[in-house]
Amino acid sequence: MRASRRAKKALAHSLRVRLVAMFVLLAMAMAACFLFGMQSALSVGWRDAAKPLVADYIDKLAADIGSPPSIERAQALTQRLPLSVRISGPQTNWRSHPQDPDYGHGWMDDKRNKTDELRFYERTTADGHRIQFGVSVQAWHDRPRFIGWATLAILLSLTALAYVRVRRMLRPLDDIRAGALRFGQGDFSQKIVVRHFHHPDELGELAHTINTMGSDIHQMLEAKRTLLLAISHELRSPLTRARLNTELLPETAEVQPSREALLRDLALMRDLVTDLLESERLANPHAALYREPVNLAALVHDVVCELQASHAAAPHITVDVQAALPPMALDPTRIRLLVRNLLDNALRHSAGEHAAPQISVQRQPDGCIAITVRDFGPGVAEAQLPNLGQPFYRPDAARTREGGGVGLGLYLCRLVAQAHGGTFAVRNAQPGLEVQVVLPDATV
Repeated sequence: MRASRRAKKALAHSLRVRLVAMFVLLAMAMAACFLFGMQSALSVGWRDAAKPLVADYIDKLAADIGSPPSIERAQALTQRLPLSVRISGPQTNWRSHPQDPDYGHGWMDDKRNKTDELRFYERTTADGHRIQFGVSVQAWHDRPRFIGWATLAILLSLTALAYVRVRRMLRPLDDIRAGALRFGQGDFSQKIVVRHFHHPDELGELAHTINTMGSDIHQMLEAKRTLLLAISHELRSPLTRARLNTELLPETAEVQPSREALLRDLALMRDLVTDLLESERLANPHAALYREPVNLAALVHDVVCELQASHAAAPHITVDVQAALPPMALDPTRIRLLVRNLLDNALRHSAGEHAAPQISVQRQPDGCIAITVRDFGPGVAEAQLPNLGQPFYRPDAARTREGGGVGLGLYLCRLVAQAHGGTFAVRNAQPGLEVQVVLPDATV
């Protein structure tokens, strides 16, 4: 059963198997058409040419048997020639091969006119006996039956050779697939091998085209990253100067409201620039992590205390951290950023004094650490959940700039989780939104 399922799957999904099957079926169909056509084309002409000769030969055989028919002469004929003879009449009734089926088996069998065919290989003697001639089937039964098996073996050998040849011809497809996967993962250092570079076939031209496309994409990504990093770096200096000049403004009653609003906007721009720089560093497939032993429980408590101090009016965060968590080899700066962004997002969207966000840190049976943060806000539509964690994505009016953030918080959390080899998942908790980050076992 499994073998049949694997064969069906290979036939449905393997281009090599389908090509070989098509070639074999085409060869068999062509052979059948050729044999049938040649037989149809030649049989009529050869029948008309050979029929008088065979008829004359049958007359001579009947004359050799004599009239009345001689059984001894008939037996001598059947021993010398691959013939079967049947004699029937008033005095003699005899068959040379009584074990054979009782039907006419002349080699000139004409199904279109059975009466004429029977008359063709039958002769009547002068004394009223009827002699029937046919090809003896005993010779065919006695011959070794290895022709069919030999034909099958040759067909299987040709099929195997065809499969090996097709596999070799389509081997560049494996290189193209592997190269496309590398490009999709952001690795443009190794190009797809182009076989017969100076005289490439269609697959070689396809590989060359994909290499060119990958090079263009790499250049565009590098240009985008360079531009974004340059803009972010260049913005830091004027932002610092603007913040310094704002802080030097006199703290009078008339200026103070504008001064505080300007400081908030400058802080938001500073955080945005910092998040952009960090996202570009983490988006690199070879993002460097500075791992060291981290007490995750203490880190979570520190972040919670900082957020509670900076959000005095916010509800109290509920913390559930499993006791006796072992130290883990993590990047403390990035993990702190992850926990802070998750909690800040939960505080921003929790509604009411009794809707306190929750954070849970638990060790799973497989040794992984699950960090779960839940808020009790309005949540998001199910269709928008897959987009959460994308850069600059804000689902609806419930989570807008007025509520804080520009769509980089969850994106950075996803990048931090992936850089540590973990997973990032978002789901509606009804009410609220639940974000879970699972970090692989990295105990020290």
